[in-house]
Amino acid sequence: MAERTDELRVEIEETRERMGETVDALAHKADVPGRTKEWLGEKKDAVTSKVGDVAPHPEQVKRRMSRLKQGAERNPIGLAIGGAAVGFIAGLLTPSTRMEDEKLGPMADELKSTATEAGREAVERGKEVVQEAGETAIETAKERGREESEQLSASLQEKARDVASTGSGDAAPVGTTTSQTGSRPSS
Repeated sequence: MAERTDELRVEIEETRERMGETVDALAHKADVPGRTKEWLGEKKDAVTSKVGDVAPHPEQVKRRMSRLKQGAERNPIGLAIGGAAVGFIAGLLTPSTRMEDEKLGPMADELKSTATEAGREAVERGKEVVQEAGETAIETAKERGREESEQLSASLQEKARDVASTGSGDAAPVGTTTSQTGSRPSS
């Protein structure tokens, strides 16, 4: 009889230990706000890291500037024409003096008209060169941003599904305390 009593005590102690572990596990599962806060903290850190990665690295900036420089070297005439166009436009925007009007008269108007047309053409050519270089840089940045966004989105969706699946069905009833469920405070 004493042996049987000792066996029962051992069984009871083992059952208590298993129940304590089960209660702790259930308490962890029921702590959806705590787990969510932890998960969000991890995601915040990941996003912060990703945003730092999206910002162009100094090497990328150097490469882009090098490409822009090469574009200008490949088409120096376009760059020169663009510069001349800016000069022409600045000259045309400055008001003419009375002396210029008297001496040059109608010839000045014709010259201004021709210079204006040449300036517009030069500006258009210069715009094309600059626009091409700008579009290349923008496309590179957009592509990198899309890649990072897709990776982050997939990761967040996966974690949201994990939280939704672990939070359903196994939680303790709302309003129960640890003393009602018999769990020990988790640390």
